[in-house]
Amino acid sequence: MAYTDDAVLSKLSALNESHESIATTAQWIMFHRRHASQTVHLWLTKLKDLPSAKRLNMIYLANEVTQQSKARHKDDFLNAFSPFIADATAVAYKGAPIDVQGKLRRVVDVWRDRSIFDKEVLQDLDAKLAEIDRARPTAHVGFGGHAFNPSAVPTIPPELNPLVKPQQAVAKAVQPMKNSLSIANTEYDKLADPTTTNAALPVQAARLNGVLKALANAEGAVTQCIQARRDLIRELEKILVTNRDALGSEEKQMMELSGRRTEVEQRKQATERAIVGALATANAEQLPGSHTSGSPAPEPDRPQVEALTPPHVQDHVDDFYGNPFANRETQNGQPQPVPVQSAPAPANGQPAFTSSAPGIEILSNLASQYQAVPLNGSKKRKIDASDEFPDLGADDGIDADVKEMLRKDTQAS
Repeated sequence: MAYTDDAVLSKLSALNESHESIATTAQWIMFHRRHASQTVHLWLTKLKDLPSAKRLNMIYLANEVTQQSKARHKDDFLNAFSPFIADATAVAYKGAPIDVQGKLRRVVDVWRDRSIFDKEVLQDLDAKLAEIDRARPTAHVGFGGHAFNPSAVPTIPPELNPLVKPQQAVAKAVQPMKNSLSIANTEYDKLADPTTTNAALPVQAARLNGVLKALANAEGAVTQCIQARRDLIRELEKILVTNRDALGSEEKQMMELSGRRTEVEQRKQATERAIVGALATANAEQLPGSHTSGSPAPEPDRPQVEALTPPHVQDHVDDFYGNPFANRETQNGQPQPVPVQSAPAPANGQPAFTSSAPGIEILSNLASQYQAVPLNGSKKRKIDASDEFPDLGADDGIDADVKEMLRKDTQAS
């Protein structure tokens, strides 16, 4: 089929979402790559006329043509699609359902991963899609708080909004500039071809005129790109100045905070030293003499314990008779018994214990004859007499039962 505008529009109208239809149409279009620019204009016009559901097929067709051209190292369609692919993708993206927008995002990711288009073209494309996402009234949020569109572009910070339009202008101007430069350089190189110098003068004049036109177009494209970049740099410098001023202010605040922190740390250390000194002084005042806070406290004195051995009975004879033994007479180193006065009879006429009182006195005299000898920590009494019975003198006043009791005790010992 010969190449005509109607033939191209007919092919585009018959396009469907099947891979066979897209591949066949792409092969026919690439066969007529000499008309790449005209084909792209017809493709863009057809895309705008189609409903949003069928615009995805046009993007798939452009993807097939550009990838095949990249693989075959044929730049005709790449150069023809580059100035319009961002606008065309934005038109297909705007108003499309969420699932269609996700498919368009995947196509853009493929272009980025395989470097089908230049970086500036892809940046312009991302900016347009992000602007459409921001203009969306509400996001459809699914379960778990995530939007249905998994590849949504994050919102641009407000501080960078002045850079969006200058960057878009640069992206739009870069690709036409490259195309114009390529054409101008090619036409200029043809002037050095020996075959062109031998042509007729009118032919040479026409070629020179074409070269001048190509150079003028390239110069205009470069001028437009330069102006766009100057606008972008101007906005960048504004942001740079703002951030430098903020940086200087923050550095001053940092120095001030550092000085305050050092001052507070010094005051804290001084306070801690004062607390430690006060505690040491208080501990020293509470402890006696040479005792310091680091030495153990002295043990208290042992308590006074009363002896377990009872006192002698004769020490308390006064309690019974009121007659002390201080003036007792001794004979040959032995204490002599002192006559004991009988206790007065009670006034009430009750009988007194006269028979037992002399026995108690005799026992006291006998006990006084012993000497206390300590043995194994206990005190025992020892009879110092040579005979079994001490010299008691006369037996006057000793009852028979008491005498018998003393004899038995002596034999038992």
